[in-house]
Amino acid sequence: MDQYSAVNLSFKRRMRRIIFEAETPSGKMFDVALLWCIVLSVCVVMLETVDSVMVSYSSVLLCCEWFFTGVFTLEYVLRIWCSNRPSKYAVSFFGVVDLLCCLPAYILLFFGGSSPFGVVRVLRLLRMFRVLKMVNHVHGADVILHGLARSRAKITVFFFSIVLFSTMAGTLMYFIENREPNTHFTSIPKSIYYAIVSISTVGYGDVVAQTDLGRFVTTIMILAGYAVIAVPTGIVTSEMMKEQGAHTPDKSTDACPSCGVHGHLPDAAYCRRCGSDMDEGE
Repeated sequence: MDQYSAVNLSFKRRMRRIIFEAETPSGKMFDVALLWCIVLSVCVVMLETVDSVMVSYSSVLLCCEWFFTGVFTLEYVLRIWCSNRPSKYAVSFFGVVDLLCCLPAYILLFFGGSSPFGVVRVLRLLRMFRVLKMVNHVHGADVILHGLARSRAKITVFFFSIVLFSTMAGTLMYFIENREPNTHFTSIPKSIYYAIVSISTVGYGDVVAQTDLGRFVTTIMILAGYAVIAVPTGIVTSEMMKEQGAHTPDKSTDACPSCGVHGHLPDAAYCRRCGSDMDEGE
């Protein structure tokens, strides 16, 4: 191996440690800096939708947008270059998200925003995928995701129970209010909409009960809504606490250098997702 190849390999290994190993000081600094770029870039996208801001600061926002696009493009290229298996990382979830962060800006650059290609402006919304990149870097995100996944069966049962209760309450409200003059309850679907709005304690006010019995049933629905609000929160929280107690202390934040997935044990020799050697190329 000649001197140039040796230097190149050493630099590649050093960059891999910074990008994929969040336990190191340089890796933590990289993740923190990247988090700030993600947050600020999403703020720029939001400000671009405010007309008064765009009129005064359009050039500044454009410069910021291309700066962040350049940063994420460089990060994407470095991740592909440092990865032990570039093709595997490119088609992984976070590899696709990384690509979606910068691709729309380049498509808009080539196609422009003129009327024949006005539909391409929809691609600007894809830049909001940058929010998803935060999941890849925020410590403890796996606890939330696994907690939601483990509670999906209970949440599904709870959801259909609320749908059933809303259907019964809406049908009852229809029979109570339907014969009143100038009633808003002209159909069962509209009455079910009223029941859902009441149970969720939103209360838009576009549909209102006129009879005393209808108001009484509405009161029951609102009180029932307050009673059930805590149910899904308790289910998810319970599963998250189980997940955190069972796994969090034993997991590191190092990412697989092939597919980018996190959540490995400190002494893991192979990736839990793709099976690649965690120390390959070291």
